[in-house]
Amino acid sequence: MTVHLVGGGRDEGVLAELYGPFLAEAGPDPVVACVLIDEGDGAEQFALWDARLRKAAPCRPLAVLVPIGGDFDPAVLDTADALLVGGGLTPAYQDALAGPLGAYLAARPLPYAGFSAGAAIAARRALVGGWLSDGVQVCAEETSEDLEEIEVRDGLALLDLAVDVHAAQWGTLPRLVEAVARGDVASGVAIDENTALAVDGADARVRGLGRVHLVRASADGVTVRAYRAGEHVLL
Repeated sequence: MTVHLVGGGRDEGVLAELYGPFLAEAGPDPVVACVLIDEGDGAEQFALWDARLRKAAPCRPLAVLVPIGGDFDPAVLDTADALLVGGGLTPAYQDALAGPLGAYLAARPLPYAGFSAGAAIAARRALVGGWLSDGVQVCAEETSEDLEEIEVRDGLALLDLAVDVHAAQWGTLPRLVEAVARGDVASGVAIDENTALAVDGADARVRGLGRVHLVRASADGVTVRAYRAGEHVLL
């Protein structure tokens, strides 16, 4: 199962490039379950996803709205051919989905696309937010996801590396670097907006307009390498 990680962004000019391969894996005219944490605007958010996905390729989006703080029943995915998990407050997505959705996908793998929060929680150990490391600022407070200290929690376990998003736009790469340097995670990727990383086992490929930065622990501390569209990332 390929995992498609999208770092955020709303550029409609790259919809087919970002989401077309994901939809193609699901087969002709697939039912795509769109799992969204409903913070009061779930219907509006689904309407946006419905329009975006249909512009990318023929498909039938299905709304799966989970009230913030509510329970998620993965049985609603039984008729789906593919799964998209949207964006919003990352800790809320992790809290609602990590256990039940992770177990469901382990038993019934589906083509998966994660957008922003949905990309972050795809990891085995998910970097869900924070802007401080032992009280020292590592990124802007506005990117904290309502957390103070950097937090890494159990994710969906679809891939072993951690994921941070909105990298260039929000300046979140230092948060991932710090998480690796602290030993919270062994490696990770920071993905720009309007950019996707398709992960298939140990190989991954970049699509879209921006960059993906691969961050790894090393004997000397941390290494960081940037990749652009069309390049393969050996994980």
